[in-house]
Amino acid sequence: MKYIIIAIISYLLGNISFAYILGKLFTKKDVRDYGSGNAGTTNAIRTFGKKIGIMVFVGDVLKGFIAVLIGRSYGGAIGSYLAGALVIIGHNWPALLNFKGGKGVATTIGVMIIINPLVTLVCLVFGMLVIIFTRTVSLGSIIGMALAPIAVIIAARPFDVKLFIFCIFIAGMSIYRHKENIKRLLQGKENKL
Repeated sequence: MKYIIIAIISYLLGNISFAYILGKLFTKKDVRDYGSGNAGTTNAIRTFGKKIGIMVFVGDVLKGFIAVLIGRSYGGAIGSYLAGALVIIGHNWPALLNFKGGKGVATTIGVMIIINPLVTLVCLVFGMLVIIFTRTVSLGSIIGMALAPIAVIIAARPFDVKLFIFCIFIAGMSIYRHKENIKRLLQGKENKL
């Protein structure tokens, strides 16, 4: 029963879309009507500017962070992974916004900061370097997320099979959410910052 409660709370936390809320609050616009149509940090920056974009990023990170703390408090390691997966799913496919959410990168960062800070740092550094050198957020996000299972093998001591499987799951989810970006990257048509 406790795992069901953790899952529900985490999914509902994921449904809190800061891109949508802050866009409506400050500009009276729905972020999903602009740019990529995603309710996430990158589209918020492109649509509303850096200030709102940074607030969206912080909010999305915090909800991942809070969900995993709740999951860990009531369900231990399994609760952490369950909460982490469900808050990201809630962000990506929010029932409250007709299942049209973001791509989950900022929320995943919040989740992973609690689950394994070292793996998070490795992925963040590589992802940020790609973004800085290519000015392409999607490419940095995809590479950073794809590195998560590899970072577990290299950096997580002792090796944790559950963490490895969890990272494969969240990396796969993120890559799937970036499928349109991957098509544009292959065509040389992806937007740059």
